[in-house]
Amino acid sequence: MDNDYNRYYIRIRTILGIAPKAIHEELLTALGLNAPAYRTVAKWAERFREGRENVNDDPRSGRPVSELTNENIELVRQVISNNPHSTYDDIIAETFLSHGTIERIIHDHLKMRKVTSRWVPHQLTAEQKEGRVKLCRENLAKFRAGSWRLCDIITGDETWIYHRQIGHKSTNASWIAEGQSPATVVRRGRFEPKNLFCIFFKSNSSVLVHAVDRGETIDHTYYIENCLKPVVKEIRKQRKSNGTKGIKLLHDNARPHHHSDVINYLTDEGINIMPHPPYSPDLAPCDYWLNDYIKNRLTDQPDEKSLARAVSKIVKNISEEEFKKTFDKLLERMELCINNHGDYFEHLIK
Repeated sequence: MDNDYNRYYIRIRTILGIAPKAIHEELLTALGLNAPAYRTVAKWAERFREGRENVNDDPRSGRPVSELTNENIELVRQVISNNPHSTYDDIIAETFLSHGTIERIIHDHLKMRKVTSRWVPHQLTAEQKEGRVKLCRENLAKFRAGSWRLCDIITGDETWIYHRQIGHKSTNASWIAEGQSPATVVRRGRFEPKNLFCIFFKSNSSVLVHAVDRGETIDHTYYIENCLKPVVKEIRKQRKSNGTKGIKLLHDNARPHHHSDVINYLTDEGINIMPHPPYSPDLAPCDYWLNDYIKNRLTDQPDEKSLARAVSKIVKNISEEEFKKTFDKLLERMELCINNHGDYFEHLIK
């Protein structure tokens, strides 16, 4: 919406005696991120209360308002630097430049575009970013030197899965005829039934799908008895000659995973732990691939037994090629993490 329309709206609402705060809330409801800032609304409301009728900007004396000067370019750059969420109205209020001039400065000279903020798992500190880079470099070096092999890595994690599937916003989109109402999707309630699963896999097959009974809590003892021991048993079954020799376990830094009893058990079984940086789901195959893979293929299930069967069937039907591709991506993701200086990089993946 054009700035003039915003100001006409502010003027009419001010004449009707509506407070600037209420006017700003109305504009936010209508325009979202494109709404002018509150201080802009308050400034124009004050002008209209004082009898102003003109909604156009006042030129600032001594400053070009429509020329693309270095001074104006730097002025706009500074406003955006101080507040990356600035709207056009905010920049106009700060610089007294016209909308067209500001638009040309932003797009043609500063080469900027406005995008919606992206969600990240955690606000990483500089130290955490450095730790991610360090571990990725160390792990990659071992793979490249041949001392580690992807076929020796087993990874696993816990994940909650709901009985009722609602899909992602993109998968719920559908074509409708003119006048036809779109289908509705009921938002999940707080107490909708769900079950916790522990799933482990390697570069060519699944290893374990374990459904946690309702009411059970995964502590270090449960993790050893119901997850790690069955995983070790399956490894020995699949690798009859080598057993657990050379096996590395990649799991996250959840408290049960790093209990001393867990570490001692893995050591006794000859399994090494592959170092994994904290707050790094983008470097965990369960998080960046498997969980969504399962949920995108799952249909509604009436009870926990049916859900367990469905999840197990999906995982066991994953092809060897799909598993291998996922582990190859782990190396690519380590490279991305290094190249992105330890920051999250999901937005860089095409």
